[in-house]
Amino acid sequence: MPQPLYLGLMLPPENLLSQETSPYLLQHAANPVHWRAWGAPALEEARARDRPILLSIGYAACHWCHVMAHESFENEATAALMNRLFVNVKIDREERPDIDHIYMSALHALGQQGGWPLTMFVTPDGAPFWGGTYFPPEPRWGRPSFAQVLEAVDAAWRERRDSVVRNTGALNEHLAEIAATTPGPPIAGEDRSRLASALLRQIDRTFGGVGDAPKFPNAPMFRFFWNEFCRTGRTDACDAVRHLLVAMCQGGIYDHLGGGFARYSTDAQWHVPHFEKMLYDNAQILELLSLAHAADPSDLFAQRARETVGWLLREMRAGEDGAGGFAFAAAQDADQEGEEGLFYTWTADEIRGALGEQADEFVRAYDVRPGGNWEGRNVLRRIDASAAASEATLDRARAILFDIRDAREKPARDDKILVDWNGLMIRALARASLVFDAPEWLEAARNAYRTVRKLARDGEGRLAHAWRGRASAAGQLDDYASLALAALSLFEATGERADLDEAVDLARKARELFGDSDGSLFQTAADAADVPGPRPRHARDNATPSGVGMMAEAFARLHHLTGETYWRDACEKLIGAFSGAGAALAMSPTLLCAADLLERGKVVVVAGAREQGADALVRAALTAPDPVVCVLRARDGVDWPASSPAHGRTPVGGSAAAYVCRNMSCGLPETDSAALTRALRQRD
Repeated sequence: MPQPLYLGLMLPPENLLSQETSPYLLQHAANPVHWRAWGAPALEEARARDRPILLSIGYAACHWCHVMAHESFENEATAALMNRLFVNVKIDREERPDIDHIYMSALHALGQQGGWPLTMFVTPDGAPFWGGTYFPPEPRWGRPSFAQVLEAVDAAWRERRDSVVRNTGALNEHLAEIAATTPGPPIAGEDRSRLASALLRQIDRTFGGVGDAPKFPNAPMFRFFWNEFCRTGRTDACDAVRHLLVAMCQGGIYDHLGGGFARYSTDAQWHVPHFEKMLYDNAQILELLSLAHAADPSDLFAQRARETVGWLLREMRAGEDGAGGFAFAAAQDADQEGEEGLFYTWTADEIRGALGEQADEFVRAYDVRPGGNWEGRNVLRRIDASAAASEATLDRARAILFDIRDAREKPARDDKILVDWNGLMIRALARASLVFDAPEWLEAARNAYRTVRKLARDGEGRLAHAWRGRASAAGQLDDYASLALAALSLFEATGERADLDEAVDLARKARELFGDSDGSLFQTAADAADVPGPRPRHARDNATPSGVGMMAEAFARLHHLTGETYWRDACEKLIGAFSGAGAALAMSPTLLCAADLLERGKVVVVAGAREQGADALVRAALTAPDPVVCVLRARDGVDWPASSPAHGRTPVGGSAAAYVCRNMSCGLPETDSAALTRALRQRD
């Protein structure tokens, strides 16, 4: 058979992934499968060969992705079948979340539970018609073998093409419905209370978190609970957040030796994690720890925050430029030497041999059992936090075990830089630096922000989404929204006007690139050329906040900080494009937080210089536990426009003064930081 042509160039019958930068794609570069990366050449090849596309989507730290790769994609016979029947395309879901969203939505429309690896069969024009997740090499667990699936799909394509086309039409109609807006009125306080009550009914009152196994942090939902606690004082919302945090901080989902949280727990008790560590989870959990600690200081939360940032700065630096610049890597793998969790787990004999006389106390405190507490090995979790356990002794024991573990072969790291995930971490570090009195964290946040801006912006100022040696995916709404919020967090922490200007620029560009006439925002830019089917648009949060929700928050915060009605109008239109979803709004807690911020936002204007006592007032404002507090510094010599809350605000009697402003009306100046702290903890 002659080889297919694309723009006059032959696509070779071989695996082409060695040309990519994604660590996940490179993991598959030696497979006997003739993998292609997503894009126009692969679609053209499918059209030329009249073959469906086998689309395999995963990510570098995904355990079951590795399993399917070893069982099927490295198998010569299976690969030969794939190469004969399909055009095979690999996608890194972290690199292309827009494509992943489309096909995961199609899988849900087929009535199947989502997950990765995602295996979809699509027509040469990219329309999905059938799919699943992991398929075993032999029939088991009620699932057909992967080879059986391949042959059945090929037969359907050759013998029942009309049925396949009808199926693609129905799925495309469903995808169009998902991408449609649901206009409605503003989201009022009583709406948020009702939705919070519905969500709180899902809380596991015994072990914390939501639902049963597997159990995820669901950080956007708990951030909304925290907002509701700050707004209304409802203790059930506060208790849900603190219960979750304590359970995760003491459970096996937390790495008690190296710091950082795993992606989720495979059980309801937060005991055995799926061992991969993701940047986005740790960013959002760090923010929750900061908010909860600000309201009611906790030694546990402070220790976990410091250990997690220690892990971040020790193991997750990426894009280092040799001059001190760095951003943060996407993830650490779950597997080591082909076995999940091997790096993180221990036998009782290993621990006793390492700790000697200290072992009894450690074994008791961390649930170490002779036969293991999971598959013959021990996942460390803190079950004895009583005074009987000497923290100094346990600290020494953990240090000994960390050094031993550090000598093991380490799990792989996905060191690509994702703009949206870095934005989440920059923002979390900026807040945590003040709450936990760690100014070096703020410098790390500033450093990461500078590095991301340097690496992930082109000559026209447009963002990339992913970078690893070069940009590998165009920027999406989530990138602009997350980085705008990161810029605003730095502006509030340092008062650097350039950060505010940058946030304004990012928000305006987002409206230009992603905006629709009704004020809503799409996930991908209008000129994206490789997105099949209806242009994706949604306000639903997943493990990360939605781009729509984050951008609505950026618009609201810009309105409060600048006083410009342009940003209020932008926020109201964006929220209004999705506010008619009724009970389904519970799936968009970040959008609900943005509505709360727009309605309740407080701007603390601090007028005066450092030598006049401004820093104490700024710190008091930035460590307020209510996320709707915004901070604006009105230094001498800065010309703030009349619309700004900072316009005309001055020190009092030679001392710095703080003005608490709402709805463009400011209260009397306050010069005492303790009094300001008390004022910001009062509910309106």
